[in-house]
Amino acid sequence: MSAHPPVVLLTRVAPLLTLAVFPAGASSGPLLLTGSSVGIFSLVLFILAYALVMAEEYLDLRKSKPVLVAAGVIWILIGIAYQQQGMSPAAEQAFRHTLLEYAELMLFLLVAMTYINAMEDRRLFDALRAWLVRSGFHLRTLFWLTGGLAFCISPVADNLTTALLMCAVVLKVANGDRRFVNLASINIVVAANAGGAFSPFGDITTLMVWQAGKVQFGQFFALFIPSLLNFMVPAILMSLMVPRHVPDADNEQIELKRGARRIVLLFLLTITTAVMCHSLLNLPPVLGMMLGLGYLQFFGFYLRKSLPRSLARKRALYARNGDTERLRSLGSVVPFDVFNKLAKAEWDTLLFFYGVVMCVGGLGFMGYLGLVSHWLYDGADPTMANVFIGVLSSVVDNIPVMFAVLSMSPDMTLGQWLLVTLTAGVGGSLLSIGSAAGVALMGQAHGMYTFFGHLKWLPAILLGYLVSIGAHLWLNSAMF
Repeated sequence: MSAHPPVVLLTRVAPLLTLAVFPAGASSGPLLLTGSSVGIFSLVLFILAYALVMAEEYLDLRKSKPVLVAAGVIWILIGIAYQQQGMSPAAEQAFRHTLLEYAELMLFLLVAMTYINAMEDRRLFDALRAWLVRSGFHLRTLFWLTGGLAFCISPVADNLTTALLMCAVVLKVANGDRRFVNLASINIVVAANAGGAFSPFGDITTLMVWQAGKVQFGQFFALFIPSLLNFMVPAILMSLMVPRHVPDADNEQIELKRGARRIVLLFLLTITTAVMCHSLLNLPPVLGMMLGLGYLQFFGFYLRKSLPRSLARKRALYARNGDTERLRSLGSVVPFDVFNKLAKAEWDTLLFFYGVVMCVGGLGFMGYLGLVSHWLYDGADPTMANVFIGVLSSVVDNIPVMFAVLSMSPDMTLGQWLLVTLTAGVGGSLLSIGSAAGVALMGQAHGMYTFFGHLKWLPAILLGYLVSIGAHLWLNSAMF
């Protein structure tokens, strides 16, 4: 994360973060530690760790480090407190339960990241970028194309990868036009976050809601029109400020590597397998994803074994056609290695995810769950609470926020669960620091897309946020 409000703000929203991944009835342990020195120290430790996460860009400190330390210390303190009361098995069971919840999500994400890295290695994303750059579209058309593609790709690929790909196109054609880069980057961030909100695969938060069984796979698509409006409303307003002139384009040609299209098909087959495991067999989706990793492993074996024959055939073809440049490029071809793609997964994100889950799991086990659940949902309008959750996610990472809601497991209708899924997913677009996509693009754009540049368009983005909520309340009223 990057420049965030002062730590004082964290003390106001920290109770929402101090929650566990336990289902209703198993949210806290037999010992209520919220008022003890152990509980207070653990809460303060988590607030300090999260303050370091939010200052990641200034400190150049990976966000996983502080939460990993905090998670370890919190659970050690819980272990000591329960050992003193002769109740160590209860603490052990709670830790194992939380770890299992994390393991399912981590393995799911790891397979998805491996497929994305494999597609990147096969140059699929490079080919898309090159086509957009040499297309000859004027800037306003590119503004809509990059935003539209971000909206369409992020339901399958993660919003961070999607945003980085589209921003690379913008930077390539902008030729230093700071105004266009800023507007296009805002549009990409909003589109990527909106696109991920109506798909179980589009964001970690939607994946958590799906795996928790709160919303079934097909039910997420009821959020398509609200998500589309969330993207379209600010995009229409911003596009009026984008000029129509045609930028200079280069003629870069990208040749896909062997197996590129087949890997896309394998990824779609993997997603189908995960969905079928969950919907037909009532088994965790991670089972289908790990099976899909096996698909990729076998295909990688085929690519590796057939590489010499493929190279010989291409050498003969290029030599016959006198294509010396392509002939030289064959010397740099290396075998496809699935484990290399696995190693390139976003390990900092996965370890940050572990730290957050274990921190909020420990704090929730201490008893903070009941306190926050009573404050936020008991006797209050769940619609207002869920709208507030989205605003909060523009300041605090939406992963712990969604864990907070899932761990509270309030008695809500399907419509309300879809509402909090929508708001947690798109609320991060309100500020550039509210989502991983926004933070990454601020670094990629080298000062042409900034926090204050994004902030200038907050009214338009907020209007899209409110319109999407209104559309959901109206279109899906039968679910409430």
